[in-house]
Amino acid sequence: MSDGNLVLPKSFAFGETPPDGANEILARYGITGDTMTPDCNITLLRDGDRTILFDVGAGREFMPSAGKLMDAFNALELDVSDITDVVFTHAHPDHLWGVRDDFGDLMFSDAAYHMGQAEWDYWTDPDTVSTIDEGRVTFAVGAMNRLELLADQINLFTDNQEILPGVLSRLTPGHTPGHMAFEVQMGGEAVMIVGDSIVNHHVAFEKPAWLSGSDQDPELGAQTRLALLNQLSTAQMRLIGFHLPGGGWGHAARRGDGFVFVGEDT
Repeated sequence: MSDGNLVLPKSFAFGETPPDGANEILARYGITGDTMTPDCNITLLRDGDRTILFDVGAGREFMPSAGKLMDAFNALELDVSDITDVVFTHAHPDHLWGVRDDFGDLMFSDAAYHMGQAEWDYWTDPDTVSTIDEGRVTFAVGAMNRLELLADQINLFTDNQEILPGVLSRLTPGHTPGHMAFEVQMGGEAVMIVGDSIVNHHVAFEKPAWLSGSDQDPELGAQTRLALLNQLSTAQMRLIGFHLPGGGWGHAARRGDGFVFVGEDT
């Protein structure tokens, strides 16, 4: 389901001086200006008596172009009370801030919430707001304010756990300290919900070893991204990316010394 899109300066990902060849890659994908407008895809999984959301979008407080999840709910005739579980990849604003409604209460009050232990520990640590880089201080404050609402109904987990039937946690750190991907196994088929461990469909695939300014630990993020793309392409496993086009559905195919994102309708 779409939560809209972000509007980000190109420098957010590449700094003021992009790596040699970055602009050429971006131009091949139609990105020629100073901004990027990545999609925001929320994954909805219906499985028997469970209706599961993976991340909840940005809500109305992050930026005007995002926070559109309720439009998707209305189109599907889905009610917030239908959601039994909310699973977080990580606690950045565009994935977490939609957990709170316009009155400051939990949007999905009847749901069980699930987050990796390391991610929870990082964003609920009072020291994070003073140690995170200056450009992300609002991320830390916003995360703390929202996660405190979940303290009584959060389920914490570590790597390689079946957190719900058929849903396995995969630690993919770097974008944030405790970022998680999720391997969903259904009827002999598997799909990997990658969150922001693969944050775009162009440079992240073609040059996965390049450092990205969108990752809180760029070197670890690059290691994670390369390992994940190797795994997905070797296994020919489908993936869903939060910021990938076409709803995020597709797979990773090897091309030269990198990869290419092949959308589901390609």
